[in-house]
Amino acid sequence: RVLVFLMAHPSLPVNTAQDFIAYAKANPGKLSYGSAGSGSSPHLAGEMFARQAQFTAQHVPYKGAAPALVDLLAGQIQFMFDPGPGLRHAKEGKLKLLAVGSPKRSSQVPDTPTLAEVGMTGFDADTTFGVYAPNGTPAPVVTLLHEEINKALATPKLAEVIRSIGGESAALSRAEFIAGQARDRERFGAFIKSIGLKVE
Repeated sequence: RVLVFLMAHPSLPVNTAQDFIAYAKANPGKLSYGSAGSGSSPHLAGEMFARQAQFTAQHVPYKGAAPALVDLLAGQIQFMFDPGPGLRHAKEGKLKLLAVGSPKRSSQVPDTPTLAEVGMTGFDADTTFGVYAPNGTPAPVVTLLHEEINKALATPKLAEVIRSIGGESAALSRAEFIAGQARDRERFGAFIKSIGLKVE
C-alpha cells in the first residue's frame, strides 16, 4: 500500500495536526495545497481532510508529486499529502510532518500519529498498487506470476526499497488483492461522487 503523509511548510505556526486544523479554520481559504494532479490520491486525501476537518483550502494540481513537493519546499504552497519522497526533507527539518493519512502508523515514522488518532474517525487515504496481466493471460501464467511476485515482496531488499519511499509491502492472495481493490473503488468512488469531482 502507498501511504500519504500530511506535510506542512515550516513557516506555518503549527506542530501537530490539531494545530494545523485550528490554524486552517482561523484562516479560511488562505492556505493552498498541492497534489500529483486532479483525482490523484494526494488530491483526494486533501479534499477528504479539508471536508472532514471543516476548513477550506485552495487545491493546486501539479503534473506529478515531485513538482508539488518542490513548491512545498519553496513555500509556494503551504501543505500537501506527500506519498513518501518528502519524508527525508521532514527528517532534515525542511518540512513539518504532522500526521499519516492511513488507518495504521507507518513503520518509517512510528512516532507520527494517524489522522484517525487525532480525531478524524475512519480517515484512510491509502491506495493499493499491484501488478496486472492482460485479460486472457493463461491461468498457469497468472499463478506463476503471482507466486514469484509474492516471493520478491517477501525479500528484505525489496521490502526496504518500498518502505524507503513511504509504502508498505504485503504478499496478498489474489482474492485478498481483488477484494481490496473493490473496497478502494467503492470508498473513493463514493467520495468522488459526493463532492462532484471531475477530472479535466
